[in-house]
Amino acid sequence: MSNIIKGLLVLFFCTTFLYAQNNKEVSSEELKIINNLKLIKDAHIKVKKALDLGSIYILDTLIEEQHQQELFLTKDKKVLITGKAMDSSTGEYLTIPVDLSKIIGKEAFTYGSGTDEYILFTDPECPYCKKFEAYFPKIEKNVKIRIFFYPLSFHANARELSLYYMSKKTKEEKIKAMLNVTATSEEFKNRKYTNKEYENLEKQLDEQLVIAQALGIQATPTLYNIKGKKVSWIEVLYKYNIK
Repeated sequence: MSNIIKGLLVLFFCTTFLYAQNNKEVSSEELKIINNLKLIKDAHIKVKKALDLGSIYILDTLIEEQHQQELFLTKDKKVLITGKAMDSSTGEYLTIPVDLSKIIGKEAFTYGSGTDEYILFTDPECPYCKKFEAYFPKIEKNVKIRIFFYPLSFHANARELSLYYMSKKTKEEKIKAMLNVTATSEEFKNRKYTNKEYENLEKQLDEQLVIAQALGIQATPTLYNIKGKKVSWIEVLYKYNIK
């Protein structure tokens, strides 16, 4: 990252401000003005989308054409801020919601029979993913979680485990495998597919990877509510009084 952006982004924005209830996307003209700011151009930042929060802008950006990040810009356009900002009335972190409508139905399977709906991107060998999934039975009746697999490249067996879970015939079998089968399990070690089955499974998984990458997901677990807002899996557990 350039020295300019390092200088601009030293301030960690952890204070709170009032989150405007009717925040809206800025006009194309205003977005163009923001992108043409010297501090934006010199830092090689492309602002893809900006929301007006009333007292500040939140920016959906691509830094140096590869790093997706949310930044904040003061209304006078003189200060660019990195870090997290919080709605002082609700305690929720401020983020730009994403449109998830086009990926509904493309999940590997769904978990739970509740009405509180989420979209989860998970890795079979991510320790924090497994911690969250260990609590699934306790929230099963409250939530409906759409499961997408996003095996990270540095987890040796994550991709093959994802394919194995997806290979199961019924949703119940898929869920059972995800919650119980690891790389050391005999049923995983003894897995067998026809060439056609394996080809189809790889195609399904690659489609989920494309979705995750388009959303800029870089880590797991990544959890969204149905409105497209990122939420913490720990918050979900607290919501249902699970410590």
